[in-house]
Parts: sequence; C-alpha cells; structure tokens
Amino acid sequence: MTDAVRVESLYRTYDAGTPVTALDGVSAAFAAGTFTAVMGPSGSGKSTLLQCAAGLDRPSAGRVFLGGVELTATGDTAMTKFRRERAGFVFQDYNLLSALTVEQNVVLPLRLAGRRPDRGRVRAVLGTLGLTERAGELPERLSGGQRQRVAVARALVGEPAVIFADEPTGALDLRSAREVLALLRTAVRDFGRTVIMVTHDPMAAAYADTVLFLADGRLAGQLSAPTPEAVAAHLTELVAA
Repeated sequence: MTDAVRVESLYRTYDAGTPVTALDGVSAAFAAGTFTAVMGPSGSGKSTLLQCAAGLDRPSAGRVFLGGVELTATGDTAMTKFRRERAGFVFQDYNLLSALTVEQNVVLPLRLAGRRPDRGRVRAVLGTLGLTERAGELPERLSGGQRQRVAVARALVGEPAVIFADEPTGALDLRSAREVLALLRTAVRDFGRTVIMVTHDPMAAAYADTVLFLADGRLAGQLSAPTPEAVAAHLTELVAA
C-alpha cells in the first residue's frame, strides 16, 4: 500500500530560553486511504507531529514526504503551494471567516490557490454533508457541529490527498462530535482520502483504523482496530509510566 505521508527521524526543538524537544526522532508512515489517530499525554508532541507532517511547521531535523514529494527539501513558497494542492485541514476552532457565507468559506482555499471552484463538486460536497440549505448563511447562524461540517466540506472540496485534523471534536457536544467523526470516516471510505487526526478522546480515536501513541516526543506504541476501552487503557499506562 502506498504511503500518503511519511516522516523520517523527525526532531523539533523550540528555544524559549531553555531548549524544549517536542519531537525526538519520530519515524512513521501513513498509508493512503487510511484513518490514523495520534494520541498521547499533554506535551507528548502529537500536535507538533501533525504540524510538521502537514508542512505547517518545519522540523529541526528529519524529512517529511507528502505524496512521495519531500516537503522538507522545498522552500517556503513551494511548500505552501504544494500544501494547498495536496492537503486539507480541520481545526478545533473551525477557522471560518465570519464575513463569508458557508459556500464562500468552503471554496476559499481554492480561490487562494488560484483555482476555479467546480460548482458541481461544491454542491455535491455540501449535499453530502447536509449543508445545501445553509450554503448562503453566515457562520454565526450555525451550531458548533454545523460549523465543523463546513470545515470538513472545505477540507474535502479541493480533493486533497490527505486531511489533517487537530482536535476536530474538542469543542463539540457528543452528538455533534459523532457526526463529524462519521464524516471523516466517510472521507476515507467514500472519497478515498487519508485522514490523520490528533485527539485526546478515546471515543474519537476508536473511529480510526489505527492509533499512534506518543510520549515525551517519541513513539510509544500503536493500536490497530481500536476500541475506546483499549485506547483509554493504553493512555493510562503512558501517564503512569
């Protein structure tokens, strides 16, 4: 199976007076068409791994491959362009522009990349996510779950190879969280996307095919076909170690 994303010996150190190592030699591969959750205790490096894998941050050392192209070998401009073409993003705080309608928010990344939105594609994605009747409304008129569905639609409409999701259910109630997680599974099953999701929630992680665990910036285990109970037990072991 082809790797959609591969990271090799990633190190990320921040210097805020005293150097802090967020990633300490992490290597991992994420196969195309799979859903991976990344988990770990607070400060384990999971969000840093996501940001480096997505090209939102540069590692201090190591290599990142997205679709077989080494992002870490490109300049900032080329990295931004490639990221816009190959990656979609879903964040905890939605990152929607309040002055734009639902549809305008969904097509914004395409316009920023200089691409003409395919109206048929936009309508199909909005329909799949139950947003057709909301297309002309502003985000302030939507619930939290609906806003996150807009963020998922925005991530899907550009047909990215990989969707990176950072705590996408962290601000949602249980029902809305389950709806968004089901949509991310749909992105894998029906749209053939690869999803890499950072989460602290064992229930959310159980929607993934595989859970990758981090602790102190290093890999600390992997769990296939996860259940909430198995994920919670592994996290408890990490915290207690």
